[in-house]
Amino acid sequence: MGVAVREAANGRRFEIYEDDELAGFAEVVPQGDALALPHTEIEPARGGRGLATELIRLTLETLRDRGQMVLPYCPFVASFIAKHPEFVPIVPADTRSQFGL
Repeated sequence: MGVAVREAANGRRFEIYEDDELAGFAEVVPQGDALALPHTEIEPARGGRGLATELIRLTLETLRDRGQMVLPYCPFVASFIAKHPEFVPIVPADTRSQFGL
């Protein structure tokens, strides 16, 4: 089984593929100087295998490497960041409490 995360051509989401089939996505929406992450979705039949975790980890790594700030409106993304404090610095300091960080 091969898993790959790619940024969509329109730049509005990151997608995760399993065996070259779209398995899920994380929406990315520009909001001021940051990028909002409002929604993450994995196909129900592919749930429970860690795909959402891999998708969010690689999405956040990519955005961090680009020097972009994120607003984790998606509860899954906010929870992931809370469990992986190395990503807290890419959430604007004045919004962290809003996301439980």
